[in-house]
Amino acid sequence: SGPTTMLEVSLAGLALGMIYVGKCDDAAGGTIVQRLMEASDEELDHSHAKFLCLGLGLLFLGRMEKAEAMIEALRTIEHKISKFAAVVLETCAYAGSGNVLKVQEMLHQCAEHLEEDAEHQMAAVIGIGLITMGEEVGSEMAIRSFEHLLHYCELPVKRAVPLALGVLNISNSDFTVIDQLSRMSHDPDAEISQNAILAMGLTSAGTNNSRVAGLLRQLSEFYSKEAGHVFCVRIAQAMLHMGKGLMTLNPVHSDRMITSGPALGGVLTLLYSCIDLKSTLLDKTHYLLYYLTCAMNPRMLITVNEDMSWRPVTVRVGMAVETVGQAGKPKTITGFQTHTTPVLISTKERAELGTEEALSVSSVLEGIVILKDNPDYEAPESDK
Repeated sequence: SGPTTMLEVSLAGLALGMIYVGKCDDAAGGTIVQRLMEASDEELDHSHAKFLCLGLGLLFLGRMEKAEAMIEALRTIEHKISKFAAVVLETCAYAGSGNVLKVQEMLHQCAEHLEEDAEHQMAAVIGIGLITMGEEVGSEMAIRSFEHLLHYCELPVKRAVPLALGVLNISNSDFTVIDQLSRMSHDPDAEISQNAILAMGLTSAGTNNSRVAGLLRQLSEFYSKEAGHVFCVRIAQAMLHMGKGLMTLNPVHSDRMITSGPALGGVLTLLYSCIDLKSTLLDKTHYLLYYLTCAMNPRMLITVNEDMSWRPVTVRVGMAVETVGQAGKPKTITGFQTHTTPVLISTKERAELGTEEALSVSSVLEGIVILKDNPDYEAPESDK
């Protein structure tokens, strides 16, 4: 009865999505779809009804074809939210897959010139970023097509472009992307600029990047009279200095092979609340920001002995190089520096042991790594 319960229903659906992320749970999925079908038009017009759709999308995160039946079920809803829900579900199902056909479908959605009722287009733009994240060529092509969207599309699509750039570069402050977001943060349209400011926070999360810090300081002076913008700048600064620069929001781990479902879900909750900032983060439900905690992760590499006692060793940290299908023993990192653990590893970097004294138990050096002594190691004899 009334709008308050729709808020509770939506956040309960989102919580179900976060709990069963990527599990394709039939009971949870059926419950959410049934609630969407039974809801009145007034309930579906509620500003938070989209979180019910996101909860459903998270259930099928990265599960590709398994979401087809649910998408068909959503299309039977006679309300504009059915388009939005279908796009959210489809983009979540193909998240990180780099599926070119789905990217084309999403670009096709954005090609319509709609002034209102265009929330499904915003979801499609974020979806392009979501599908192409995790592989380099795809994300470069996506960034290029976002340029075209900014040139030729209507306002709702433009408002979602900074969010999509954010999801492509989580905790990876790439110069070109930061430049583009910096330009958009001075846009005359308030929503584009607010989204661009939050996206700057997302791309630089936990990096302490001095350039972004400078840009955000300039923005806080530039928008000092506007409360909404100042709030966004403060949140972006908080993300930038997250955990004093020792944390990351990046959901891709294990040498960028595996995506963490809950982490991506937390970031997506923030992005979908940015679709309508005035009624979410800048209104009563600012606590949606706390969903980011699901994605926060320390980015230190700490080496320990088998009894978990601390063991400092030298490691080389450099930019990761793709070595798939190369003959011989190609170098896995380039331009490395040698440090003693614990060390910080940023999004595109990789570490390898710099000494033969110890062997790591895991093949990937990330987080806490257990080392054991190398039985074949012979200490170099000091010159007599």
